[in-house]
Amino acid sequence: MQPKVLKYILDIQSVIQEIETVKSKTKNNFISFESDIILQRAIERDLEIIGEAVRKIIEIDPAIKITSAKNIIGLRNIISHAYDTVEPEMIWGIIQNNIPVLADEIKNIKGT
Repeated sequence: MQPKVLKYILDIQSVIQEIETVKSKTKNNFISFESDIILQRAIERDLEIIGEAVRKIIEIDPAIKITSAKNIIGLRNIISHAYDTVEPEMIWGIIQNNIPVLADEIKNIKGT
């Protein structure tokens, strides 16, 4: 694995850990998340980082397969450029349903 790819994989793992910390802080409760704009913005930033890292991984090594890569990159673009359409419910659904799948895929790609 190329060193840059490993760096982006480690970045994604770090950000996923941050997301898990936010879920823990809110006791994994949507109402707590929805009522805290700072946590929402933190998660949005984390998702932007993940999107950019996935984009760069695929750019460096197209053989690496991440199931929802296009959706992940698309979400990054939405958060960055169409921020006014981002709803807390959408972000919450992503961190509940999609992030665990991505975490497993990244772990498998890394080989740990």
